[in-house]
Amino acid sequence: MVLLLKTIPELRSQISFYRAKELRNIGLVPTMGALHQGHQSLIKKAIADCDLVVVSIFVNPLQFSPTEDLADYPRQLEQDLQLCEKLGVAIAFAPDPQTMNSDGDTQTLTEITRVIPPQTMTEVLCGRYREGHFTGVATIVTKLLNIIEPDRAYFGQKDAQQLAIIRRLVDDLNIPVEIVPCPIIRESSGLALSSRNQYLTEEETEQAANIYRSLQQAKTAFGRGEINSQTLINLVKQELKLAEKVKIQYVELVDPINLQALGQIEKSGLLAIAAYLGSTRLIDNIVLQKRQPIVAIDGPAGAGKSTVTRRVAHELGLLYLDTGAMYRAVTWLVMNSDLALDDEGAIALLIKDVEIQLTSPNAVDLPTVVHIDDKEVTTAIRTPEVTANVSAIAAQAAVRGKLVQMQQQWGEKGGIIAEGRDIGTNVFPNAELKVFMTASVEERARRRWQDLQNQGRDDIDLQQLAQDIQRRDELDSNRAIAPLKKADDAIELITDDLTIDEVIAKIIELYQQTI
Repeated sequence: MVLLLKTIPELRSQISFYRAKELRNIGLVPTMGALHQGHQSLIKKAIADCDLVVVSIFVNPLQFSPTEDLADYPRQLEQDLQLCEKLGVAIAFAPDPQTMNSDGDTQTLTEITRVIPPQTMTEVLCGRYREGHFTGVATIVTKLLNIIEPDRAYFGQKDAQQLAIIRRLVDDLNIPVEIVPCPIIRESSGLALSSRNQYLTEEETEQAANIYRSLQQAKTAFGRGEINSQTLINLVKQELKLAEKVKIQYVELVDPINLQALGQIEKSGLLAIAAYLGSTRLIDNIVLQKRQPIVAIDGPAGAGKSTVTRRVAHELGLLYLDTGAMYRAVTWLVMNSDLALDDEGAIALLIKDVEIQLTSPNAVDLPTVVHIDDKEVTTAIRTPEVTANVSAIAAQAAVRGKLVQMQQQWGEKGGIIAEGRDIGTNVFPNAELKVFMTASVEERARRRWQDLQNQGRDDIDLQQLAQDIQRRDELDSNRAIAPLKKADDAIELITDDLTIDEVIAKIIELYQQTI
């Protein structure tokens, strides 16, 4: 049952209680309530990553100007709490403006010391029209981070300016928290989910879909080589001329990190828009990045992900990011360093500056070539001894954190394909193509049984195989680290009635639609 807390002392007491239990990770999802599917995606990711999740529900008066909709902003605490409980949230923090100030201080919230982000980041995009907004956001987010001291905090990419400012804030103030960006969740029409969408009439909702459509026009042009900012901005504006109820406030193209205006896109650009439909203000954005697409393939064990991913990589000329080989390489390194396999502190130090290189082989049936710290270990990492120990090493938070960071660095260049349990949800949440490749338990058992038959094993019971696969699915879906789950924006590919060649052809078709 979700625990509702309304004061800072209560919250601190509970966090201390949980910390005493030696929980490894506490996650924070800051919200203003009126939770929708976009918020749900943040909460689900936090729950997948962390041992304890706190959701704050606070309509922050500091980020509203006198002319904005503070009084009318939707408040639905009971429904929000029901959703939090359903999702498995441990604590909901829902203070009022008085108790959000400090530990029993009578000072009002409007009188407290403000956290002021750099003007270069607050006077562009929304900041040009919402004076003081990001100071209000930065102040309350800083308070929450200091009160809760989470290991991770989750923010949606829809509020891209807020995300960039909070990242800068955390970096400048040396706040020990990982800021986790999460992709925009959209309605089937493409309209970005927002608590303010409920203000729209049916006709306005229909026309609001043109906002995302206009951004997609610019994305298509960018994919064909257009990099001039003004040209891309004009494409958005031209498309929105077709939607008479959409009144543009701004369309800008800026650097995603420092939010400075771009004349043209060298590496990446944030194309952002704010517009009104009636009295309702909506924002949206896309990131235009100069890279080949990333393909993330997730799914349960026995679905054929590895075979399919290798062949797709070979046919498309992508790097197969063999994450399993990376964990094997680290396991080999630990085993050859005379460290105890459960000495997590020493292992964390060992891999702090480790370097791993992966090279695609010349033939699809050959393993990925692996170097660790310039030593070629392609064969050495596939011994029975390494296989027996890799699960214990991969389960360590420091190992996983380091390798996910390395994988994401590869992702900055694009042109890769990877498979696993949480590639699309955690490692590459902004992958251009996400596929959740699955098959029924019965079909996966049949395939495994057939493989064993071909190897001369005729002593295997098909029903027992199905039971083992079902048990593995349950374990993978509920494990604390890297649980199996389908990303909200992934394409589900059920392969029961498909051959391997048909699955590969379908993924290649989907890939070609992204470029």
